[in-house]
Amino acid sequence: MFQTFDATTRPSDGPPRLAALRARLAEQGLTGFLVPRADRHQGEYVAPCDERLSWLTGFTGSAGFAAVLPEVAGVFIDGRYRVQVKAQVDLAAFTPVPWPETGLADWLIAQAPEGARIGFDPWLHTVKEIAALEKALAARGLALVPVEENPVDAIWPDRPAEPAEPIVAHPLQFAGEESAAKRARLGAELRAEGCGAAVLTLPDSVCWLLNIRGADIARNPIARVNAVLEASGKVDLFCNPAQAAGLDLGADVTVLPRESFAAALAELGGRVRIDPESASQAVASLLSGKAEAVHGADPCLLPKAQKNAAELQGMRDAHLRDAVAMVRFLAWLDDAAQGGTLTEISVVEKLEGFRREANELREISFDTISGAGPNGAIVHYRVTHETNRSVSPGELLLVDSGGQYLDGTTDITRTVTVGPPPEGAAEAFTRVLQGMIAVSRLRWPRGRAGRDLEAVARYPLWLAGQDYDHGTGHGVGAYLSVHEGPARLSRISEIPLEPGMILSNEPGYYREGAWGIRIENLVVVEPAPALAGADDREMLSFETLTWVPIDRHLILPGMLSPGERDWLDSYHAEVWARVGPRVRGEVRDWLRQATAPL
Repeated sequence: MFQTFDATTRPSDGPPRLAALRARLAEQGLTGFLVPRADRHQGEYVAPCDERLSWLTGFTGSAGFAAVLPEVAGVFIDGRYRVQVKAQVDLAAFTPVPWPETGLADWLIAQAPEGARIGFDPWLHTVKEIAALEKALAARGLALVPVEENPVDAIWPDRPAEPAEPIVAHPLQFAGEESAAKRARLGAELRAEGCGAAVLTLPDSVCWLLNIRGADIARNPIARVNAVLEASGKVDLFCNPAQAAGLDLGADVTVLPRESFAAALAELGGRVRIDPESASQAVASLLSGKAEAVHGADPCLLPKAQKNAAELQGMRDAHLRDAVAMVRFLAWLDDAAQGGTLTEISVVEKLEGFRREANELREISFDTISGAGPNGAIVHYRVTHETNRSVSPGELLLVDSGGQYLDGTTDITRTVTVGPPPEGAAEAFTRVLQGMIAVSRLRWPRGRAGRDLEAVARYPLWLAGQDYDHGTGHGVGAYLSVHEGPARLSRISEIPLEPGMILSNEPGYYREGAWGIRIENLVVVEPAPALAGADDREMLSFETLTWVPIDRHLILPGMLSPGERDWLDSYHAEVWARVGPRVRGEVRDWLRQATAPL
């Protein structure tokens, strides 16, 4: 599926849809309603039928939510989307709310009338979210009211149908472990804590556990499925049965209709583990009849994040293949951009073409971010025909992209200058590079989490009074979701980093209305090499997976320390050694220059 560039909604669509929603709420006796960007599975990416937030407001970011009241409708966005939201919503109808600086409960308490009844769809909010919100609102006399029918769905006349794409087996050579072995291992964990089953609602968890993949969510090889894992290792898989036609999952996996999931939950007994951070409130309510819900992490999260040897090798192979496409693209871009005829869309199309030429790309891993000049300052910018901008000399171009291959998932960002860089850009770029290098060179004692590490990426920017409003890195799946929990390089991540975890390393800096800078490599946690004179504590470090040149035209060598220069020269030498033999002619000549020592 090639990337498209049409806007799904426009700011002018918002006011009449908002008016229709308010009328519907009045009919249901509700004061307000919560509209998350979520589906029943609580994954980051959703199918078109679940794009309620985008349909209502026009905001298309991958995180956020709306709270609709009679006189005000707040759209809650984090630092990644402060610029984007202002361009996508009708600001006379919707009020952007900085989140998490402003909490939903505090906002509702300040904005909602006394005795307000705030509706919510219990399938679209997690157990943890609703528990915290109910506690805060009840103290102020506001009530949360679960609804059986989502009022947004009721006013959405052309809502897309739910996807039901075929489910396929993921080859063992890439999965690295039989599903039966995974199920036995996790079943033993459940037995050890006295649980008879666990409810799995995250599609990538189920796909990892059963060694299956799907195509229900664009750019993500996952199926929108639920499962119940028994302590015996048996699994009930809930999906459209036609999706699993011809799929041999073994005698211990039973395929059941998707619509029977709720009834099956109501019949479960004994102690059943659910993850309050990903299981919906509806799941907890359905279990309350016969079962005792035991709160605990999704048992698949950590083992899925800690890639095995086969998955790691697949990721290395996929990144090297992807590097060839990226190098060909950058060589082309370096020449073609000088003419001033390129646009953001033509850049996206050319890059996707290079990735597809090897005939091994299954899909891009997310809609390519191609931001020229001021559009680069929109962190998760998605170009449309309406916003398409020329790539002009004297501006920066930020390209964040990736590929889904059968053996791995890639994600890479490179920022390049077209001609001489704009004022201040080279200095900022070099500081971002220093932060990326600092993370790449890190060694740390085992047991540390992302929150303990990520400040090193910001330190060079902080010294200059600068920063960025997104995390430094996210987890990445192995031919799964490009954004994968639970580990992150983020000030809010408390998950200790363990060998085999793959993370992005992507500091940035953004000057609104002018340009944006981000440099991103993927790295994998590994035991740190021994050092002479070190004590005997266990240390970890990062292995780099991404091998693509960094634009030397934007680097001010005098700002780099000797150690940073050595790292960069060594990195570029490795890029040349790994990718050089795989390219020819003018591309090889370009790569030789792009990887020359500073």
